[in-house]
Amino acid sequence: MDIFSELREQVESLDSLLDEGVGDLTGAMRGLSDEQLVRALEAAAGAVRGLGRIEAIAAGIMAERSTREAGQEGMAQVRGHRSPAEFLQVITGGSKSEARQRIRVGQSVLDATEPTTDPATGAGAVGTSGARVVPAWHAPLADALMRGQVSSAQSDAIRRGLGEPPTDATGTVDDDTRDAWSTAAGQLANEAEHRTVEELRDEARLIRDRLDPEGAERRFLERYEARSFRTWTDADGRRRGSISFDDDGHALVRSIFDSALRPRRGGPRFVDAAEVEVAQALVEDPRSLDQLSYDLLADLLRAGALADAKVVHGTRRAGVRVVTVAGGAGGYTEDGLVSLPQPDIDERVCDTGTVPVTVDAGGDPLNVGRERRLFTPGQRVALSVRDGGCRWQGCDRPASYCEAHHIDPYSEGGRTDIDRGILLCRFHHMQLHHSGWRISRDGKDEFVLHKPGGAATVLEPRLALAYAFGDVDPPPRRFRPAA
Repeated sequence: MDIFSELREQVESLDSLLDEGVGDLTGAMRGLSDEQLVRALEAAAGAVRGLGRIEAIAAGIMAERSTREAGQEGMAQVRGHRSPAEFLQVITGGSKSEARQRIRVGQSVLDATEPTTDPATGAGAVGTSGARVVPAWHAPLADALMRGQVSSAQSDAIRRGLGEPPTDATGTVDDDTRDAWSTAAGQLANEAEHRTVEELRDEARLIRDRLDPEGAERRFLERYEARSFRTWTDADGRRRGSISFDDDGHALVRSIFDSALRPRRGGPRFVDAAEVEVAQALVEDPRSLDQLSYDLLADLLRAGALADAKVVHGTRRAGVRVVTVAGGAGGYTEDGLVSLPQPDIDERVCDTGTVPVTVDAGGDPLNVGRERRLFTPGQRVALSVRDGGCRWQGCDRPASYCEAHHIDPYSEGGRTDIDRGILLCRFHHMQLHHSGWRISRDGKDEFVLHKPGGAATVLEPRLALAYAFGDVDPPPRRFRPAA
């Protein structure tokens, strides 16, 4: 059956379920029985799949006509777009990742239909004397897509999961390797009806690694080198994190979480009465699975932080230092100035105690004079309370990354007093001492950064600290908070 016959069949199926020219589509759909609704979904999905084939091939051809070599004469560029993905995104109204996926699928189909030179003989295209047409290894996948056996998303998952077959020293793929990858592609296409996109991708990767053990080891080491962890704050002020695991790390973390959360995830039943009770408590816990996972991670980090500091951290025990203001509600973290509610402060005080620091309206606490060359631990706490991190303009390094700088050189009679000290990260501290910069302060006025050559910039305090220490009331609440 050709693609247009399939589309007509799906449209006719929908037409039989819904009144032709229906004005209230939502009402008509709500009026369907469960079985009719399933048939409508299947017909709509079939039509989308058929149209997706046309869209993918068109996207692939459009990308062919929009290469960098085409320059400003490319199909997308002539229409004012920097890339084919950007052009397709405008046409479809989808995301850029979806546009890229459609282009990949289209190009994969086009590549599979191109005549290929025989690597063994160097013979040319179809029709050339002695030529042998070598089908692309992913031809079965392209064929499955054209027959409607797999969707564009499934095709992309399989192709990307399998990757490319390894080549020999001459850069060619031998027949046995090509046949193995081609067989895998066909088998996975046959699995598509019963597998999700994620399952197909995982299966494809597993098959790839079994077919190419040397490549599997290389990829393992690449993932190890790419391991990373980072945090950031989004536009709504939520603190977020992202981890790129290596294989061992992910296996460990998954094992820990699976073990702790298995009852909630529908794991095997327990026989021991005590285990049954614990498992049932976890099932009935009102927290979401994501919240349970988060709390488990936090508990693991606390347990590690409470271990021997020199073994785990190399220096002092890690922890979150919190700053509160007498008479005020709540507080904030010393690093990052993250606001914390009073109940959380009370819990921390109960667990770890407090270090009282007295400050004036400018946030300037304790003075030591010239009795000490270096700022004391207590003064470091006070500097952290006042500055909240590196004071250099535009620097976001937190207090724990900073060093205490004497704005009046100690060798020239400067005092180790809080109002003559300032927190700077190591980079800016080095820049200050070695590149002709300096910082001054008139009494308790703001610190001033002097650039080489004389230009000066006031180092404004962080706004959150101005509210904390300057007795500045927050603005009146005239609007309801955003949901």
